[in-house]
Amino acid sequence: MRLLSLTLAAAGLALATGLAFADTPPASANADLKAADGSSAGTVRLTEAPGGVLLKIEVKGLTPGWHGVHFHEKGDCSSADFKSAGGHVHGAAAAVHGLLNPAATEAGDLPNLFVAADGTGAAEMYSPSVSLKGARGRPALLDADGAALVVHASPDDHMTQPIGGAGARVACGVIAAR
Repeated sequence: MRLLSLTLAAAGLALATGLAFADTPPASANADLKAADGSSAGTVRLTEAPGGVLLKIEVKGLTPGWHGVHFHEKGDCSSADFKSAGGHVHGAAAAVHGLLNPAATEAGDLPNLFVAADGTGAAEMYSPSVSLKGARGRPALLDADGAALVVHASPDDHMTQPIGGAGARVACGVIAAR
């Protein structure tokens, strides 16, 4: 009887501990997107998931149509052309771009974002290639020099080197922990 009581108590403790961890909110970060003139171009919310990062993107003031979206290697959107954000986040030393490219190594590649005729757009995207803090060896967006989310003027063809033909950078947001 005592063994049964101890076993039930241990099971209850394990269940309670597991539930406590399950109730812990996942790590999250935000980015306020800015246009070249400094005006607001939208927001991004990033949430750590077990196998990557979930993004919720809302944009405004952009040209209608498809736009390439990428994680860039530096948390710096200070230059008007947003080149201060550096290149795409990489998962390996040799950078090969493209979600459709079988040799791709870039962790910064994301699907395109559609913007409606009124200049607004919204999407949820998921990237299994990055982590907010480097979980499971994936590149960390919140590392020492940070990272940025950049929206490009044109769609990404997911193959052409080095940026899929996505063109100029039209919006940029520094990713920061919440």
